[in-house]
This record gives sequence, structure tokens and C-alpha cells, in this order.
Amino acid sequence: MLYKFKSKAAGDLIMLEPNGRRVLQIIGKDPGPKGIILPEEIPAAVTKLEQAIAQEEAEQQATIEEAKAKGQVPPKFDAISLRQRAVPFIDMLRRCEKEQKEIVWGV
Repeated sequence: MLYKFKSKAAGDLIMLEPNGRRVLQIIGKDPGPKGIILPEEIPAAVTKLEQAIAQEEAEQQATIEEAKAKGQVPPKFDAISLRQRAVPFIDMLRRCEKEQKEIVWGV
């Protein structure tokens, strides 16, 4: 399944199901087949995504430092981070916030 996010303020954004689901869960939306993000919900959504990105990066850095301190080989993480997956969505959110337009998917 794909998530196709649409808005009158930005081009369509397509995400694979696991990535779209994760982003929607982070911002507190039901990752169902249809949904909407209202303009008044956008600032909180951006904040939640930025916090999740910062948390993931801090956890990964701590894991790397811990492994190095123990003389172990640091683990490898997903090739594509949450930051890389979420930046296009955050850009879409900011454009929609600026123009006070909603984002919908599944319609």
C-alpha cells in the first residue's frame, strides 16, 4: 500500500506504507486508509516530527558511543533515517501551514 498525501498548497507526496504509517503515528494521526491534517494541527505535527528525529539521532549516537567505549564495532542503522524520510513531509506541512490548507490522503 502507498500513502499519497495531497494538498492545494504543495505537490503530491507519496510514501510507502511503513514510512507513511510511522510518520502519521508520530504526529498522532490514525494511519488509516483515509485522513486529513487540518491547518491548525500542522504546527504540533512539525514539532512532533522534529522531536522524533532528534530523539532517533540521539539514541543512535549514544549506541555508537557505547559500542566504541566497550571496544565493539558500532552497529549499522537503516540506510535511510527518519530525517531523510520525514523532511519532504515536513516541507509539505510548512507550505500548507503558510497557505492555511489541509493535507488529505486516501481520497
